[in-house]
Amino acid sequence: MANYSLPHFADIDADRLEEGYDVQIDINGREIKIDLNFNNKSIAPTRLDIAKQIIENITAFDKKNKQLIEQDFNDTDCDTVKGYVEHHLVEVGKEKLVNLVNFDDETTSPAIQLMHSLQLVRVGLYPDSKNQFAVFDYTIGRYLTQYLVVINLDENLYFNYITMES
Repeated sequence: MANYSLPHFADIDADRLEEGYDVQIDINGREIKIDLNFNNKSIAPTRLDIAKQIIENITAFDKKNKQLIEQDFNDTDCDTVKGYVEHHLVEVGKEKLVNLVNFDDETTSPAIQLMHSLQLVRVGLYPDSKNQFAVFDYTIGRYLTQYLVVINLDENLYFNYITMES
């Protein structure tokens, strides 16, 4: 098979895969890591087509994911994003959050402001996985916390679940 060309990556030989590949890209002035992860030594080009679609549309996926983050935050039956935000408001403290939260703003709560400050820092792609094809990691700042809000998409690029990880 000929090499497969993915944006930001060197050509990949789909019949002689390495375990992983990664790049750093700039999106709107922010550095984001993209990594490709393989369990097998070869893969069908159609699976790489899905990965290519994600890479070419990271900004659109980010926008949709931020809607999912806000939905989770506002859903009384969900606690992932609320838990992440509340944990950091308590544990990190006001003095370290002043660049993200205006504690004097009486129109928008600190929790909502902090939720809106979550930023995409990594896209992990797992082309030979069905249930966890794409993983999007969000944080309020790597210098502030090791915890992430993580959104998982399946092979059809449908929302699978959201979780908090470290």
